[in-house]
Amino acid sequence: MKAGIYFVCLCVLSNIIVVSAILDVIVGAVAYITDRLFQKDDLLEPFDYERLKTDLKDSLYGQHIASEVVLKAVSGFMTDKHPSKPLVLSFHGSTGVGKNHVSNIIARNIFTKGENSEHVHVFISEHHFPLKEQVETYKFQLKQWIRGNVSSFPRSMFIFDVMDKMNPGLIDAIKPFLDHYSHVDGVSYREAIFIFLSNAGESVIEKVVLDSWRDGEKREQLQMNSRDMETKIFKDVFNANSSGFWHSTLIDAHLIDHFIPFLPLEYRHVRQCVLAEMAALNITANDGFVDRVAQNLPYFPPEEKILSVKGCKTVKQKLLVHI
Repeated sequence: MKAGIYFVCLCVLSNIIVVSAILDVIVGAVAYITDRLFQKDDLLEPFDYERLKTDLKDSLYGQHIASEVVLKAVSGFMTDKHPSKPLVLSFHGSTGVGKNHVSNIIARNIFTKGENSEHVHVFISEHHFPLKEQVETYKFQLKQWIRGNVSSFPRSMFIFDVMDKMNPGLIDAIKPFLDHYSHVDGVSYREAIFIFLSNAGESVIEKVVLDSWRDGEKREQLQMNSRDMETKIFKDVFNANSSGFWHSTLIDAHLIDHFIPFLPLEYRHVRQCVLAEMAALNITANDGFVDRVAQNLPYFPPEEKILSVKGCKTVKQKLLVHI
């Protein structure tokens, strides 16, 4: 009798386990399907000009030229229902002045997951393309990667960091993708965004800023065409034989829409970076403390010490030391 009862209980328990397992499988399957169909990573943010404008204004310091050009270029491109070519931007300037930061700002105003979206692809020259003897292999891989991602998601974004360290000639492999063709091998690239980040041109930019300052001009008076700055930047980049843009057909064919200068930061901008880091770390602002951190960073030229050597690159590290 006891054995019979035990058997019945075991059967019931087994059925419960089986049913539970089946339910787990069903729930898992539904979750997978739901994730694939509705995952936020595959969504684009409804583009909002004012949101991008506010984002640039509130979180970018000392870059009035970059802010203005990026706002107009990205807004015009995102609201154009039939763009004739991809948006291609080239950011130039010294370290710590906001080039990567602006790339992230653009990404978070386009994709729901911002720079963490699977549709934002970052290539770091020295990491992804380290060997000169492998340039032809890199060209093939790069073209395949871009083609595959754009064919599955037209509004893909590609960021090429440290262009001044890239093997010359490599970037020319993607020239057809940046041109005005409606399709290349059956794929349209016209909705994609390409951003190049480079320290190349920093000496040109620094000279323009210092000359302007010495002539008594306000920093905010500088514009893209001030003292032929944009022209000098692309000439400098084009002729730098160690740069990824050396004699590049992208420049020859005028496929880069804007060579955007990121100006070296002044003390007041570094101070803003310190305040922003303090807020992020939930540290109460104190003017004397902020000044100590900002003053502990190097500035140039040696006589005037007007511009920051590292921009905001090491602000967080300096801040942590002073806490």
